[in-house]
Amino acid sequence: MTSATHSTLFPPAAGPAGPAGQVAAPPRGADAVLEGLDPEQREVATTLRGPVCVLAGAGTGKTRAITHRIAYGVHAGILQPQTVLAVTFTNRAAGEMRGRLRQLGVQGAQARTFHSAALRQLQYFWPRVVGGEMPRIVDRKSKLVAEAAAACRVRLDRTELRDVTAEIEWSKVTQTAPEDYAAAAAAARRLLPRAPAETAQLYAAYEDIKRERSVIDFEDVLLLTVGILQDQDDIARLVRDQYQHFVVDEYQDVSPLQQRLLELWLGDRDSLCVVGDASQTIYSFTGATPDHLLDFRTRHPGATVVKLVRDYRSTPQVVHLANALLAQAHGRAADHRLALVSQREAGPEPTYTEYPDEPAEAEGAARRIRDLISSGVPASEIAVLFRTNSQSETYEQALADAGIPYQLRGAERFFDRPEVREAGAALRAAARFGRNDSAFNPADRLPEQVRAVFRTKGWKPQPPAGSGAVREKWESLAALVRLADDFARVRPSATLADLMTELDERASVQHAPTVEGVTLASLHAAKGLEWDAVFLVGVFDGMMPIAYARTDDQIEEERRLLYVGVTRARSHLAVSWSLSRSPGGRPTRIPSPFLDGLRTGARAHAPAATGRRGVIAGGGGGPQPRKRTPARCRVCGRTLTDAGAMKLMRCGDCPSDMDEALYERLHAWRAEQARRTGQPAYCVFTDKTLVAIAETAPEQESELARIPGVGVRKTRRFGAQVLAICAGDDGLESAGED
Repeated sequence: MTSATHSTLFPPAAGPAGPAGQVAAPPRGADAVLEGLDPEQREVATTLRGPVCVLAGAGTGKTRAITHRIAYGVHAGILQPQTVLAVTFTNRAAGEMRGRLRQLGVQGAQARTFHSAALRQLQYFWPRVVGGEMPRIVDRKSKLVAEAAAACRVRLDRTELRDVTAEIEWSKVTQTAPEDYAAAAAAARRLLPRAPAETAQLYAAYEDIKRERSVIDFEDVLLLTVGILQDQDDIARLVRDQYQHFVVDEYQDVSPLQQRLLELWLGDRDSLCVVGDASQTIYSFTGATPDHLLDFRTRHPGATVVKLVRDYRSTPQVVHLANALLAQAHGRAADHRLALVSQREAGPEPTYTEYPDEPAEAEGAARRIRDLISSGVPASEIAVLFRTNSQSETYEQALADAGIPYQLRGAERFFDRPEVREAGAALRAAARFGRNDSAFNPADRLPEQVRAVFRTKGWKPQPPAGSGAVREKWESLAALVRLADDFARVRPSATLADLMTELDERASVQHAPTVEGVTLASLHAAKGLEWDAVFLVGVFDGMMPIAYARTDDQIEEERRLLYVGVTRARSHLAVSWSLSRSPGGRPTRIPSPFLDGLRTGARAHAPAATGRRGVIAGGGGGPQPRKRTPARCRVCGRTLTDAGAMKLMRCGDCPSDMDEALYERLHAWRAEQARRTGQPAYCVFTDKTLVAIAETAPEQESELARIPGVGVRKTRRFGAQVLAICAGDDGLESAGED
């Protein structure tokens, strides 16, 4: 697995080879490919005849094993690289695989997602089979689903629109026609957004609209490719002549439609290697099923099965928790669980912390993150993982208040940002015409050339003051600069043209370089990534497992999702939950039942004693509880639950009594403070905190400290300046003086 933070396509290997980050020269000869592999990885690499099933636990080096398998086959003359197709599920994973193969001296082998491989074949054969140009692929099917709902006179709110769209996607990957949807959904025990007959009607109308407009969606790419290969024997033979050896990564996530496509690619041959872990099946709601992995030996009786259980990622303490979590699992996937064995030195024990409410939990995580950063852990090696995206806002606010930069995983795609496109155009022009530019020295090394090009666009090595678009633009270009540094370390003689080739390839697979900051992500989005420190937050019953998980299978998938979260951590792992949503709320929550028996000294479902800062469950003491009254709107008196509203101490739609002139003075002071200290403006105070100060206009430090987002620490640091501004001073003279 690659680190979440590595910006190069050549991450450190997972295995007993050299130190992390060491870049090796391409191996000379087949035997050299095997150097550094453990016995099980070596068996995967050298078993090139017949079907092979690799059961690979988290952090066991599966990507290393399968890329070395391809490289060994090529260097030994057993495989022709042009006949190899490696298939995975994300563009990032495919890009990483291509990068590793390139470093292993393999050129020409294909590593793609199912959709990417099918799309290439569909585009190539469409003129021959159908004639004319292939239909356009719709970017967002939800728009067409909304039109289908309007045509059927069905009103869908935003959530229902998303869920109906997901039902259509599930139907297509399970090869379910609209007329069969109701029966199939009942058999699969789907949680339906609308009545089955109504959803089937919307599904049929959606398909009609696509046909009328001659467009297709991403699921159609697979369906149409399957149709062509099934009906056109001559085309199927051409594809099978081209691709003769297949590797499928994350095989537990294969859908019935993808499995059918794989069978058509393979034909009657058995040169197939699949890799997966049933314990990491977390996408069954999209149609994925581990059955294909678990039934592999039934379909291929002579298959070689190799188990990878040596965990090179996580410490024994993290691995022990992961194994214990799965030991409580039930069902078919649990019957095939792998007991991991850590290959790392001992590290800190995982912690379990209970808080009175969600804001307190977020503040507690932010404090511990600040301590980790102070101890030397890079912010980019820390992640906060939660079950649903709606939990993100509270943690964004807490990190901003603590002055900790962060990034949201799943936001706007890196290579689609305007500043990144402009930077790419500037680098491309410099690669072609740089010799005519006095600011560009072709004799400089690649990183210096990149910095020179960006300086002509106004970029500086020091980050700008403030947050928002200016800071985001700087961070994007800084990430490209770091990428150039990494690329030059791997290829010291690389030119700007080489870097542009690398960027083009990354853009095609959306393999973005690192943007510094703590990662905030859902557990699903964290799959395939890893960090030095992971905070699993909101781990209470109703969120983990989530409330709508009712069947045994759904609950077991929730357990596997938590397992995926645990195994993202290399060294530091913190698990936390809160007893209520908002300050002063009734403490009705209990820790996740998945934690029963795993927390030292804790009883099943028994909340530990807690204080404002939280305590380690079963840790034998800590701060005594301190009663917190509910946060109420100071205008209408209603109880506040939204994090932003609690910061303002009023409902979002209640009138503001903000002193506009005071707010402008505070805003100018904050910008100057950020400029002088070289940190983002939101690390001084967030916009909502400034609004709260301007509305309150405090006269005493005690009043200022009570404003959410200020607190004692920032009052000590900025209190005198802020109070002076509230009294009428502009504050610019003292900005930056701590």
